[in-house]
Amino acid sequence: MTNLVDHIEDREQDLVALTRDLIRFPTINPPGEAYEPCARYVGERLQRSGFALDYVRATGTPGDSERYPRVNLVARREGRGPGPCIHFNSHIDVVEVGKGWTKPPFEGIVEDGKVYGRGACDMKGGLAASIIAAESFIACHPDFNGAIEISATCDEESGGYGGVAYLAERGYFAPNRVNHVIIPEPLNKDRICLGHRGVWWAEIETHGAIAHGSMPFLGDCAVRHMGAVLERFEDTLFPALQQKHTDMPVVPEGAKQSTLNINSLHGGQSESYEGLPSPCVPDSCRIVIDRRFLIEEDLPTVKREITDLLEDLKSNRQSFRYDIRDLFEVMPTMTDRDQPVVKAVEKAMADILGQAPDFVISPGTYDQKHIDRIGKLKDCIAYGPGILDLAHQPDEYVGIRDMLDSAKIMALAIHGLLGNTKQ
Repeated sequence: MTNLVDHIEDREQDLVALTRDLIRFPTINPPGEAYEPCARYVGERLQRSGFALDYVRATGTPGDSERYPRVNLVARREGRGPGPCIHFNSHIDVVEVGKGWTKPPFEGIVEDGKVYGRGACDMKGGLAASIIAAESFIACHPDFNGAIEISATCDEESGGYGGVAYLAERGYFAPNRVNHVIIPEPLNKDRICLGHRGVWWAEIETHGAIAHGSMPFLGDCAVRHMGAVLERFEDTLFPALQQKHTDMPVVPEGAKQSTLNINSLHGGQSESYEGLPSPCVPDSCRIVIDRRFLIEEDLPTVKREITDLLEDLKSNRQSFRYDIRDLFEVMPTMTDRDQPVVKAVEKAMADILGQAPDFVISPGTYDQKHIDRIGKLKDCIAYGPGILDLAHQPDEYVGIRDMLDSAKIMALAIHGLLGNTKQ
């Protein structure tokens, strides 16, 4: 074990260089830039360590096109004999850059023990740490039994349907080929993330009747109807959600209650036109809602809270009409703390950091949802080096020491889970 830890410590420069190289691929989603070159870069590196490569294009998934192909990598290194398989899954897509940066977002600048760039924290630093962990384990224990897999997948930031969901549907995460999964999401190096809250996205549309803007009494303003919906949300729904609390160890503290975000609002004429609008009463208004719910709640009840409110308005507000459309739903998930992957990372953390982990639940979903729901694989956690609060922020960074410590913990977890190598 000491040799393995020392081996990783000696590879600090390699770890930093790998992280910087990954950041330099501007894999922005949407639209899905540079997915294939990034995946092939990772594959070519792993091939040098004896990994067999499988590039899987998620044909027909949202956003996939000849210009923006959803190309995923699954790399597998077989050991000398049969045994369990541990899989490290990282997404390669990053969100838009946004405003407020003082560092170039795609150069991988190194300053004060940190690597800066879009995706440094979420989650190219985690991907780099998992690669170094696997390569170091193989170098120190070439006669291991079992298998190690590393995947670099698409579209996690937009639901994962061109990435892990597509792979899970095709059996890549079936329990008969993969036994343990670690997703190096940025949940802090001293935390083990057991799962996430549930989510329901929906679009609500209120309807009206178009008329000349100088004579609004001849029409029916859909925006005013949506205003009534939002007023009801403020008066009744938001206070009710604040009373719903969970025993799940969700972080941060505010996410231990049910939440609702109004993701977007649009009514009337298109905003893409730059001239003056014509004077019309809007006959349509739409909002997209993002409802995060707890493991103690059930999805039908979550939906009924909204539809009951809308039906009450329909009964009591003149000419109120609406439609509601489901966009996306994921059930909450939480891995049992007695699962082998949890125990292995917990022990490794005690060895490296000298402390027990904080067990947490993510406020938002990540690709564990597909591994659990589609792959039917329960032995899955998120563990990675990034600081959760830095994800999607300007001047995003990952700490070099955090990556080294996380790589050591991942490598010792491989050792513990394969369970057949000499220390």
